[in-house]
Amino acid sequence: MPSLPVVTGLGFITSVGNDRGTVLRNLRELRHGFERCTFLGNENLPVKVAGTVKGFAFPSPDCREWSWPAAYAIEREVLRGLPPHGVYAYCALHQALADAGLPPDSLSDGETGLYCASAGSPQMLAHHVNHLYAVRGGHVSPMGVVSSIAGTLNFNLAAHLRIGGAVCGFVSACASSSHALGYAIDEIRLGRQRRMLVVGAEDMNAESILPFAGLRALSTNPDPATASRPFDRRRDGFVGTGGAVALVLETPSLAAARGARIYAELAGWGQASDGYSVSASHPEGAGLRRAMQRALADARVAAADIDYVNAHATSTPAGDRSEALALRAVFHDAHPRVSSTKALTGHGLSLAGAMEAAFCALAIAEGFVPGAAHLEEPDPACEGLDLPRESLDQRPNLVLNNSSGFGGSNVCHVLRRCGR
Repeated sequence: MPSLPVVTGLGFITSVGNDRGTVLRNLRELRHGFERCTFLGNENLPVKVAGTVKGFAFPSPDCREWSWPAAYAIEREVLRGLPPHGVYAYCALHQALADAGLPPDSLSDGETGLYCASAGSPQMLAHHVNHLYAVRGGHVSPMGVVSSIAGTLNFNLAAHLRIGGAVCGFVSACASSSHALGYAIDEIRLGRQRRMLVVGAEDMNAESILPFAGLRALSTNPDPATASRPFDRRRDGFVGTGGAVALVLETPSLAAARGARIYAELAGWGQASDGYSVSASHPEGAGLRRAMQRALADARVAAADIDYVNAHATSTPAGDRSEALALRAVFHDAHPRVSSTKALTGHGLSLAGAMEAAFCALAIAEGFVPGAAHLEEPDPACEGLDLPRESLDQRPNLVLNNSSGFGGSNVCHVLRRCGR
């Protein structure tokens, strides 16, 4: 029988906290991480709220001007190749390794792999390309490519940790880190690796967030307390955020041999495409419905067995409605609790899937279900869905985590409580 991986370490650099304890408290108490922001010094921009990452500052593309929490020592040679979200990722990954009880110098035996996801750094890419034009190609930074393109996380982190196993980066927009996690599950259960590190990260700046205004996907609500309200009838778009989350996955035997704490088992996953639009969800959530059904089948569980669904719901009118219809189709005779933690964090783009899978693992281990924050009047499309307004002190045994991305990429994971 294949060995299903277990989660033994979590690391968080997010708008709702930069450590496990703070994230846990804010998820339980439904405390959001939003602040009023002025992007590019332009007070006239309609987008005025973001999920800010506290304790970090990246005032320019020059890494000599950056700052991060003193608990993390980043060597200059490592820093030179990192974008801002690479700093987030470095901190989250070291946090996850410490949480799992793994020394950073123990990962080069070939049995540990690293899968990462980000969109790259638009800020760093613009900086280096503009410099290229300015000097007419005469002198460019030797680190310009590795600090800016979409593979930057796997380039830098694999070299830094001397990873000897499988290393890959994933790019499927807002499903990216969910794909990274899904394929990491397969690496372990196929026996190719005994341990996988999964990291999702994104910059939190104008260059990463504001381009979505062109799609009319961002909220223009100036109130941090109501700007992100998934499934609410009055939602008007998502609130952007950045940060990084890291998960450590191991075979049960490896975790047991180390005496590691286990958060949850990754019981299965599924994916399916809408085949509908480059940027819009299928109106009835066809691809997401199939992805959920495939994840349930892969985990060998029924829809009625699921206790909680962490929805992808980003607070966009069309996307939330599409997901609500897909949820109703899959769970038509079952009633799991449903919420979207993006009501608290904002939408982390490539980061979202890994971040929310980590939230699900935390919910299983700590015995609670995050409430549907900021929800006042559910969209009629949500009829029949169980959307608790407050967090519940109930330990979920089986959790489904949904992600969707551009082009109709849909990815779902099933997480299971260990030791039932």
